Formats: sequence, C-alpha cells, structure tokens
Amino acid sequence: MILDSVLEDRIRKGSLVVDLPDGSVRHYGNGSPQAHWCIHDVSALNKVAADPEFMLGQTYMDGAWSTPSLITLLEVLMRNFPREPISWFRRAMVKLIKPIQQWNRIAASRRNAAHHYDLDVSLFRRFLDEDMQYSCAYWPDSGMTLEQAQQAKKEHIRRKLLLSPGQRVIDIGCGWAGLAIFLAETCEVRVTGLTLSREQYRVARERVKQRGLEKWVDIRLEDYRENTETYDRVVSVGMFEHVGARNYDAYFRAVRERLTEDGVALIHTIGSIAPPGLTNPWIRHYIFPGGYIPAMSEVMAAVERQCLVSTDVEVLRLHYAFTLAQWQRRFQWARAEVAAEKSERFCRMWEFYLALSEAAFRWRDLVVFQFQLARNNRAVPLTRGYLHRTPDDEVAQSRTMLDRSATERRA
Repeated sequence: MILDSVLEDRIRKGSLVVDLPDGSVRHYGNGSPQAHWCIHDVSALNKVAADPEFMLGQTYMDGAWSTPSLITLLEVLMRNFPREPISWFRRAMVKLIKPIQQWNRIAASRRNAAHHYDLDVSLFRRFLDEDMQYSCAYWPDSGMTLEQAQQAKKEHIRRKLLLSPGQRVIDIGCGWAGLAIFLAETCEVRVTGLTLSREQYRVARERVKQRGLEKWVDIRLEDYRENTETYDRVVSVGMFEHVGARNYDAYFRAVRERLTEDGVALIHTIGSIAPPGLTNPWIRHYIFPGGYIPAMSEVMAAVERQCLVSTDVEVLRLHYAFTLAQWQRRFQWARAEVAAEKSERFCRMWEFYLALSEAAFRWRDLVVFQFQLARNNRAVPLTRGYLHRTPDDEVAQSRTMLDRSATERRA
C-alpha cells in the first residue's frame, strides 16, 4: 500500500486510525485529535496517494471510504500535510494553466453560474439561514445563531457603504436578493441586483414582490459587464470568486465606471493569505467551475491599475469556518430528504464540499476580504468611527456627507 509509508512518516500532529477491508487496523501518530478512516475499497488509498487534491473527494463520492467525522479527518490530514512552498516550476505552471481554468467570458460565466446556483432552491433553503445568505456571516459573538450572524454581516456591510436615503445602489451578484431587500428597507435606497442564475433571478423577483418593493429593488438577469448605468454605491458579496484573475482589470474598471465621483464600493470575497495559486481541482470540477480564490496581491494590483482608492481593507479570519460549520449541521439535519430527492452520491459530494471548505478556512490559507473602495479619498470618513455610531449619529453623518458633496459639486 503506497500510502502506508507516507502516513507512517507524516502523521505527527494528532493520530489516524485506518480500518482496512480485510479487517486489519493501522495506527499512525499519537494523541488528539484522533481521526478514523474506514476504507471500503483498498484501491482508493493508491488513488489518493497519486492525486490527493482530486481523488480524496472523488473516492469519498464513490463510497470507497467513510469516516465518523469528515472535519476531524480533514484536520489531521491538513495539519500533517501542509501546503508546500511554491517552487519556480509551480509558479510557471500557475501562469500557464490559470487562464484556461478561468475562462469566464460572459457566456462561460452564465454556464458556470447555472452549474451551481440553478440547483433546486429547496436545497439551499434546507441549510442556509431564513434570508438565504450564501456567503460568510459575521460573528462578533460566538454565541450567535446563524440568522443573527448573517444579519450582523448585512449590518456591517450597510455601515461600510455609508448609505443615505434616495441613493442608487448596484448589487453585483445579488443571489436571492436578501441584501438588496435589506438595504432598500433599512436605508430607503434603490437597488439594482444583478445575477446570472435564472433560478436566483426567479426567486429573487418573487421575494421582492412579496415585500412590495418593486419600485425599490430591480432584479436583472445581467452580467456586470453589460451594465452601463451610474450608481452612488457598488456592493458585491460572494461574487468576485467567479470573476477569474484575467478579468480583474475589467471588473474593477466596471466598478469605477459605475460609481459616481463621490461613490463608495464594498467588495466582499473569499481570499487567500498565500501567494497566487490554482483552484482545488475537485472543487473546480464538481462545485465551482471557473472559480478562483484570489490572493490579496492580485486584487490590490488590479485596484491600483484602475485608479481606485482603497479606503479600508478588512480580513475576516475564521468567520467563514463558523458559517460553514452551521451550514453542514443544517444539511445533515435534512440529509435523508436530500438523498431521497437527489441521491446518496449527491449528498456525499455536498457534505464533502462543505467540510473541505470549512477545513480550508481553519487549517489552510482561506480568509474573507472586504475591500472598501472609492474614486477619491474624501468619499469616506478618515477614521472607522462610523462603523460604531448610533442611528442618530448616522443620520447626522449622512446629512454632513450630502452637504459636503453638494458643496463640492457647486465648486
């Protein structure tokens, strides 16, 4: 067994117990955490040894192995098999392969969005919060419920956008319209929401109609590159991961062109604290074709080239791990129903996706970036005090910013 000698040499943090099909049991390492790996098809071990990034998920989907706790197994494996420093050869391969993997022209982007987001909305309703926020929640208090943490995320974004009644907002990648509805109702702004998913478009428009917000929220089946209007604010949550590095200049050029001169943008995206790399091949094949997690260096270089001002950058660490753990818990509650509707193989794919993602935020290099951007460096207050003001303070600040903008325009 090829993997046997590898595990013997590498498992030093925690321990791993492997049950083999012939009834034998092998032990590697010592102490906690202890993971249990039940192998049903011994050929799976050689497959994983040959191509771990793809075949670990593939063999799990195939039913070749199981475990009492996916997240514990992934913890032991990730902590004992950390990412290796990027060699010159790998850097060269990244430059060569990345454009092919991220072929995200408009037609391809529509196909990629349909692959994931056009799945039956009932699937997402089973594990997301009541508002169907499919992005990292914000956890200022670890005792929060998922609903409370997602509400806190929307509130955090609202404050960073510095909204005033009557302003126009574009939400690039609006999902099922939860954030657009929230901003319209709480800030009295008009929101244009863009999505490439026909299912999200259908559900989002239904939700807007149910809330009586047709005059305030306009949901469009439209790519960000097709919109040519001007807005006071640009917000994009969980969409930038689908842009692709070769399109970053076009994306931030669009952000700049959509903004008024004193406008503000908030881009919320999964990011990597490691140098630029490649998308996990299993995730790219089964979950997010065309997807790519950016390094901060890639994002900021594109921001600078498009003459946007970085007025604030925040890194949310572990917040997505907490969110994914909640999604996994809710998915497991509904797992039998999903299996009856879609198949056991689909369930194994989905739970591996959630577990692998959580593990990457806990023990790999994934975080969430929030980039606050503007066309000029006076569009945002000089300190972060506005993030902690009371509602009355916010009204006064909003009036001050409106008065200042009017004065500058007259000048």
